[in-house]
Formats: sequence, C-alpha cells, structure tokens
Amino acid sequence: MRRVPQSTYRLQLNKQFKFNDASAIAGYLKDLGVTHVYCSPYLQAAPGSMHGYDVVDHEKVNEELGGEEGHQRFCERLRELSLGQVLDIVPNHMAIGPWNRYWWDVLENGPSSCYATWFDIDWNSAEVKLKNKILIPVLGDQYGKVLAAGDIKIEQEGESFRVRYFDHSLPIAPRSLGNVLKMAAQNLQENTIGFLADSLARLPVPDSTDPALVQERQRDKDVIYAMLARACAEKPATCEAISRAIATINADVNLLDDLLNQQNYRLAYWRTADQELGYRRFFDVNTLIGLRMERQHVFDATHARILEWVRSGVLDGIRVDHPDGLRDPQQYFDRLRAQAGDAWIIGEKILEPGEWLREQWRIDGTSGYDFLNVCNNLLMHPEGLREFSAIYGEFTDRTLSFEDMVHDKKLSVEQEALGSDVNRLASLFVEICEGNRDRRDYTRAEIRRAIREVAAAFSIYRTYVVAERNEITDQDREHIHAAVVRAKENRQDVDAGLFDFMEDVLTLRYRGVLESEFLLRFQQFTSPVMAKGVEDTAFYCFNRMIGLNEVGGAPAIDGMSIDQFHGYCEHMQAKHPLSMTTLATHDTKRCDDVRARLAALTEIPARWKTALQRWAKMNARFKTKGLPDRNTEYFLYQTMIGAWPISEERLQAYMVKAVREAKEQTTWTQQNKEFEDALQAFIAQIHTCREFLADLEALVGRVDHPGHINSLAQTLLHYTAPGVPDTYQGGELWDYRLVDPDNRTPVDYEQRQSMLSALKAGMPVEEIMKHEDAGMPKLWVVHCTLSLRREHPQWFGEEAAYERLLVSGAKAEHAVAFMRGDRVATVVPRWPIKLGDSWAGTTISLPQGKWANLLTGDVIDGGPIRIQALLRRFPVALLIKNSE
Repeated sequence: MRRVPQSTYRLQLNKQFKFNDASAIAGYLKDLGVTHVYCSPYLQAAPGSMHGYDVVDHEKVNEELGGEEGHQRFCERLRELSLGQVLDIVPNHMAIGPWNRYWWDVLENGPSSCYATWFDIDWNSAEVKLKNKILIPVLGDQYGKVLAAGDIKIEQEGESFRVRYFDHSLPIAPRSLGNVLKMAAQNLQENTIGFLADSLARLPVPDSTDPALVQERQRDKDVIYAMLARACAEKPATCEAISRAIATINADVNLLDDLLNQQNYRLAYWRTADQELGYRRFFDVNTLIGLRMERQHVFDATHARILEWVRSGVLDGIRVDHPDGLRDPQQYFDRLRAQAGDAWIIGEKILEPGEWLREQWRIDGTSGYDFLNVCNNLLMHPEGLREFSAIYGEFTDRTLSFEDMVHDKKLSVEQEALGSDVNRLASLFVEICEGNRDRRDYTRAEIRRAIREVAAAFSIYRTYVVAERNEITDQDREHIHAAVVRAKENRQDVDAGLFDFMEDVLTLRYRGVLESEFLLRFQQFTSPVMAKGVEDTAFYCFNRMIGLNEVGGAPAIDGMSIDQFHGYCEHMQAKHPLSMTTLATHDTKRCDDVRARLAALTEIPARWKTALQRWAKMNARFKTKGLPDRNTEYFLYQTMIGAWPISEERLQAYMVKAVREAKEQTTWTQQNKEFEDALQAFIAQIHTCREFLADLEALVGRVDHPGHINSLAQTLLHYTAPGVPDTYQGGELWDYRLVDPDNRTPVDYEQRQSMLSALKAGMPVEEIMKHEDAGMPKLWVVHCTLSLRREHPQWFGEEAAYERLLVSGAKAEHAVAFMRGDRVATVVPRWPIKLGDSWAGTTISLPQGKWANLLTGDVIDGGPIRIQALLRRFPVALLIKNSE
C-alpha cells in the first residue's frame, strides 16, 4: 500500500545534529502530528559538510552522522513510532576531492578511467592545452610563481604518490610515476625498480568506453603497485632511493614542472575557472562536478542504496534536488519511477509565476516554492506595494526596473562566474555553423554574445526539448521565441540571422548530432543563469519589499487577489494534489515569520516612509565616507524590522553575505574592505543607538501582532490547502531566522516539547493567546491541523475536493475561506491593520449542519456566519462538520 505522507518535517542532519539526535526528537514529532520525517541528504558527504549536498560516495551512509549503525537505530526508532521517512537525494552532482574515489581515479587515469563516463567533463576542449586534461583551478597565484615558491610538492606514502599544494592533494598518473622510479633505480644495484618503471611507462591508454581494456589496465597497474610496495617493504634501500628521487624532483623546478605536465589535470590559478573550467558544475561551485545521470550505469550505481531503502520500506518518499541541472529530467524521473514503484516523489523544480509543473513528469509535485510565493503574495497589500515602489525609488534614486536589472545581472554572471560554460557552448555552436555554409562566417565572439543574450532573456529556468524523442511543447516554443525576440531587441549590433538560427536549433527546426548536443547543454545552462543572476544577485539588489525576494518569486508584482489564490489551489488539487507545500526551507532567503511581519509593513507605507527618512537622517553620522550606500541602508532597515530582535553578531554576518551576493559594492571573490568595514561599523553604531532602537522597536511593535496574525493565516492555509505540507525544522514556533547559515542553527526541542505538552494537557484558547510572544498560538495551529490530517487523511488527499466559500460584505477582500472535502473549512483574515477591529458585518456561508471550531472548541450552525464572531477568540478558524 502506498504510504503518501500527510505531512513532513524537515531535519537538517550534520555533525552537530546526528541520527541519534534525530531519534531523540522523533517522539516529539509524533506528538506534534507529523507523519513523515524528511531528512537532508545523508549519503557519505565531504568531511565537515553541514548540508549533505556534497556527496562523495553513494554506497555509504555519512559516517559523521553516525554511519550505518546510527542510521539503522534511527530507522528502527521511526518504525517503532509508525513514522515514515522521506530522503533528499542529489543526482545532479558530486563533491570532488580525495574522499571521492571515483573522481580520484579520473584524475589519476584521465579519459582512461573506468569512471570517466560518470562525470560531465569536456575532454575535447577548444583549448589545446586542456585536451584530455582537467583544469584544477586552486592555486593562489600564477602557476609558475607558485611552482618557484616551492608550494607544490610530490609526496610519497607507502606505495602511494601524490601532488600536494597546501590542503589540496592530487594523484599522480601511473605512467608519469615511471620517471620517478627510473631516477631511483639509478642509485640501486638491482633492477626491480627499473623493471617497474618500464612497466608503468608501457601501461596502455585505453578508451574509457572499452570496459575490458580498462579493467585489464587496472589489473596491470595494481600488480605493479603491489610489487612496488613489496620491494619497499623488503628493501629499505629502495624506499630511500625513491625518497631521494622525489627530493631531487621537488628541488628542481624544471623536473617538477615536467612531471606535473604529464598529469591528467592542469594546476592553475583559481581565477582561470571562470573562463576555462572544463566540466559542468552545480551553478558556479567548482568543487561540485556534474554527473552524467542520463547514462544508465551512472544512475544504477548512484541510486542502488536509495532504491534498496525504498523497496525495503525504510523510505516512503524521495525529494530530488535540482532536477533542472540534469540533461534530461523526464528520462530521469521515468527511470526513478520505474525503479521506485509507488514511492512519493517530488522534485525541487522552481516555477516562475504563471508556469506549471510538467504533467508528463512521473512525479507527485514540486518541493513547494510555488505555494510559498502564492501565499506570500496573497498577504501583501497591493496599494501599499505600489507606494513602496515610489518610496524605494525616491530613497535610493534608482529607476531601473526589476526586469532590466535581472537582465543585467544575468549577463554579468554569464560573463564572469559562468564564462567557462558560455565558452563550451560557443565551441559547440561554432562547429554547427562551420557545417553550414550559410552560417560559417559567424565569429566565436558573436556567438558568445548571442548565447549570453538569449540565456539572459529567458523568463523561466529552462525548457525541456529533446530531439531524440521529437519532444517539444508549445510552451517551450513560446519561451524560446520570446527570449530570442528580446535578445534581438537588446543586441541590435549582432546579426539577427544568428539569433534566428539559434532559435531554429533550440526548437528542432534545424537538427543534427551537434545541434542536439548544443540544445541539451543550453537547457542545462539557463537554470544556473537564472539562479545565480536572480536568486543570488538581483534578489539582494532590488529591495523595494524584500519579503517578496524569495526563490521562485517575482519582487516587482503587486500582490495577489483572493480569486487568484483560489485558482492556484483549484489547479493544484486537479493536477498535483500530492505536491509538497512549504513556507520555509533550508534555501529560503528568510523564514516565514519574517515575511509575515514584512507583509504587515506593506499596509502602512506612509509610516514606513517617515521612519525611513527619519532613520536615514538620524544615522547619517554613523556612516564612513558616505558608506554604506542608500540601497544597502534600505535593505538593512527592512531586515531589522522583519527579524527584530536580532543580535549584532547575527546581523553583521547576514549583511556581509547579503552585500557580497548583491555584487554591487563588494563580492565573494573581490572583497571591498573599505565598504565592508564601513557597513559593519554602521551596524555596530546603530545597534547601540538608543534613539534609533527606540524608534525601530516602536515600528516593530506596530507590525508585530499583525505579523503574528499573518503567520497564523499562512500557517493554516499551508496545512489545509491542496498538497502535503512540510514544516522546516523549528518552524512550529515564530521563526525569524534569515538565509543560511542563519536558518540552520540548532533548534531548542526541549522548549517545544514542553510547550506542546502544556497544550495537550489542556489550555483555554485565551491562555494560548496570552503566550503569543512565545509562539504558542502558532504551535497550537500546527499541532491541531497536523493531528487532524493524520487522523483523517481522506479529508485532505487526492479525492478531497477544494471548494471556495462565499464571503459577503464590505470587508470580503479581507477573508480567505474554503472547504476541503465536505467536512473541513478554513477561514483566515488578511491585511489585519487595514481591517481594524470590525468586520462590518461580513459573513461566510457554511453548508448546513453543526460545525466545531477545532482551535477554540466553539460549536456553530451552518449558514451565513459573521466572521467577527467566528474569529472573536482566535485569529483564524479551522472548522469541522459533525457527522450526521
């Protein structure tokens, strides 16, 4: 029987919160009402990983979390409590480093490695120096300078030899080791080492696609290395001779350079990565290399443990990280579904406004960012947002539209951080043009410009065209055409025919082997352009209302109507009723209660404007040479309102990350010390300025309670709307954490257990509201709703209808009300400040019968119900119809 979660609770596992820690709170999660624990990735990750997305071994459970034994105890504990489990998996990439034996083998053996087909590496680079080599951009300066400084060394450990550059360790190609052994053999009287040197030099260099030859070469190498180890063990003089040879090479720059040039990799200055890196990465992270998941043997090897857990019942569900990075997401999901049977599968697909999940994908839905943004927009006040636009423009003197800013930020990212990806695409398109005499005169520079411009013009993360299956939708064609049209408008200096030809290739009007390769790689490219250009740049620059700057969000839109909200829910119930919904994740820019409070701020734009002007004048004395700039200052004040109280330490760390992500005054790679010092000094001064803090706290006090009402409203919507609700760890109480690593700090589960126990012991709703500041009302809504879902899954599942409830009266736009099935009704307010204390006789129409408010215990009769009376004792209502 399929065990679809009724709810999930996300846990971030790391060396500070291991399997044993998760086991210890499992009882609390059961009491809370959760049906499934949703774990961050826990296959073996790189040492010290705090998130698990840097997997190095798909066959092992992460030792730092407790290893196999800890995992087994954790799973047994969940079974004891009848709790299910969902696991986050990472098919797109792996972490590189000596801990990744597959990667290590590729560095050692190059294209001849049996794992060379695992990784998305360009072995045929347009750069002659990089043919059949992997660029390793880790040096702190130019290669020659680093070499001359003696920072690169050859090391020996037993029969193992490696290149060492500070903390970086790399293997030595077996054939090149022969030169080291030959030098050592010259000082020995016997010929064993010389024989081994000759044997290594004669090792064949087979194609990695010929498994038999690869295995034969591996066997020969292993035999030679074993003989070398035995020789060193039996004759200390042999070891001494090898050590002397290594010392000689390390002391001679030319010898060392010659040896390094024989490797299957090229050590280089770290700045070369932007333009010359020869492998696909996760976004622009050089240490996370893309996998060729479209190859069956790679899928099988990387999913064996996961599928074993699914088949044995350890896992009921899987969350797939970053499917847009894959060459062919639909093929991947088809394979996964075929192997995972009826497991609950969701994908971390980021949908832009107006975009829907592909119905042909054999998964249950997304990871919930779409719901988060719909709910967020619903609570923002449209007129207030329009006034915020004027306030923001006047304060910062910025006139650039969000759309134009996104375009500029995407281009910047493509030229810098993603330059190597553009260059690889350009090389492919140059070949395509060369094969067409009508197109062969387009230059590489023109092609690079065209690729950047088209990718920057995409309004979604990517399309999903596949030539081999003749697969293209009308939506794909529309998005590609719109991007090309805009690209031609933006770059009239580039031949329009080049853009048209690119559109022909991307829409299958012009086909071929190279064309298909370009198409698939271009589609993989546009999602990192969107993520890095928008999420990780523009969202820190366009600061009108930062509560809207969320993954998959649209910061320039002015809210959402109740009809639009209902339309979204109706669509989801019809098409993806089991999709995950969420209000916060490990990747959100700020947690749900920060956004809820900021939504309340949009109701009082005049108050915000005067406070902003007053604070700017008040705090001008704390600036250093006019720094920080007005845009950063604006962002800082909204952050403080949303997250207050926030310590100086947390605020300092967050703002440094924010301004580096913005890349306007400082960046991660080119840090502007003058600006960052001025920003930190400014924060330190205002954080201790009594006059400012009193004024800040007065404004926070105005939006704090309305923010709580917004939080309760979005929480109840979250747990009763179509889909499977996820609670991010700790989010059952007010949560004012910001972007990672702030939102990955330890959670006080003892406090939560104590509060939940008090609620379960019986607490009048008036008493619950007296503990508002501690978050008791939110915990009450979470507990009541999760428990209801667990006890009555049929009221919220695939077959449970979603029906709007009629709201009538002068303040109808302040109420969101709907039914699930024929037994559950949700009623929540919005815009609480504008609403005031009176609903002016506004009513909702409930079907006839007796209804119990699960949150207050009140019993009411169906029919027209005055919302004023319904919400008199508690800000939101969860109504259950009594059975006949």
